Amino acid sequence: MTSTRVIVYTGKGGVGKTTIAAATALLSAERGLRTLVVSTDMAHSLGDVFDHRLGHEPTRLRAGLWAQEPDTSRALRDSWTEIREYIAAVFRWRGLESVIADELAIVPGLDEITSLLELVNQVESGRYDIVIVDAAPTGETIRLLSLPEAARWWLEHIFPLQRRATKVAGPVLRRMTSLPVPDDLVFSASEDLFRQLDRTQRLLANPRTTSMRIVLNLEKVVIAEAWRSFTYFHLFGYGTDLVVCNRVLPTGTGAFFGSWRETQQRYLPTVSESFSPVPVLQAPFQTGEVIGLPRLRELAMGLFGEQDPVKFFCRGKPYRVERENGGFALTMELPFVSKGEVDLQRNRDELTVQVGPWRRSVILPRTLAEVPARDAKLQEGVLRVYFENPASIGRRR
Repeated sequence: MTSTRVIVYTGKGGVGKTTIAAATALLSAERGLRTLVVSTDMAHSLGDVFDHRLGHEPTRLRAGLWAQEPDTSRALRDSWTEIREYIAAVFRWRGLESVIADELAIVPGLDEITSLLELVNQVESGRYDIVIVDAAPTGETIRLLSLPEAARWWLEHIFPLQRRATKVAGPVLRRMTSLPVPDDLVFSASEDLFRQLDRTQRLLANPRTTSMRIVLNLEKVVIAEAWRSFTYFHLFGYGTDLVVCNRVLPTGTGAFFGSWRETQQRYLPTVSESFSPVPVLQAPFQTGEVIGLPRLRELAMGLFGEQDPVKFFCRGKPYRVERENGGFALTMELPFVSKGEVDLQRNRDELTVQVGPWRRSVILPRTLAEVPARDAKLQEGVLRVYFENPASIGRRR
């Protein structure tokens, strides 16, 4: 197992995650670590931030720092040829022109998957001490990070049946119809893809090497999406070690920005409490564009100061949601707390836990948004909230 440190930065589009990822990478390199920052966002902007042309292979920007914008079209041409050719053959059989069929043969999401697999290759190469990922906006990142788990289930339960069925029925279908039938090469390529997705999941869910970092702005809509991201990362087994509030206005901003700063300061305690125990750092608002190494260094120092930018700021999972006794249970560690100190409030998909002045809001997965909580227990510093089985709720209706 690789010991390369991996940090994945994500956030709602426009919050500045690319800039934060680049600034972290620069500071890491300046402190002596061989650092690669790679973009897995299809709308690459990493090269724009560094003010340097980047390509499919890692580009050296300075001593100890490389950056990469993988060309997924090129990678798709070099990989999964059998899968794409089979899909294109099916489209041509349906009467589509060859060029259109070839374009449609790129399954939606396959290009993003390819960029994740490229990330695994770079980590496993052993050339870098730290790999920092400028990921896609949170919605796309969550969808991609859920794929390996689904692929593993498909590979273990459905895929063997499909392969055996095709071997038996394939010759008959070929005699009866002109519909292209997948051969063993297609199944072998699909199996290889699933297994590589499994490698990706194992790397990104490894708590010894990998963590997610959420970048947000102090705005209501952005904060709400960050909460949901936080929930789903933990649901799929990806730990978060840091939250970055970007573009925080300093004191003395003047009347023009005064109301904006007041709004930010009003949201800041809520963010700190709701993500606890994961720490929240503030990146100060930068005047002008943050482009090029000098401006990125300025941003990095404002964010991290003398701290190690790639250390684990927090380990473990603040909470877990698991199946239990036909329903679901949410588990949260509350050390040094007695039963009488805990107050629970529920508002649709939001569960609020209050312990004295400490308040924590957990955005529940969609599966549990309409499911009643039936019990809660606090034992030996662990709070467990029990939910009914969603399927039973549907049957009663």
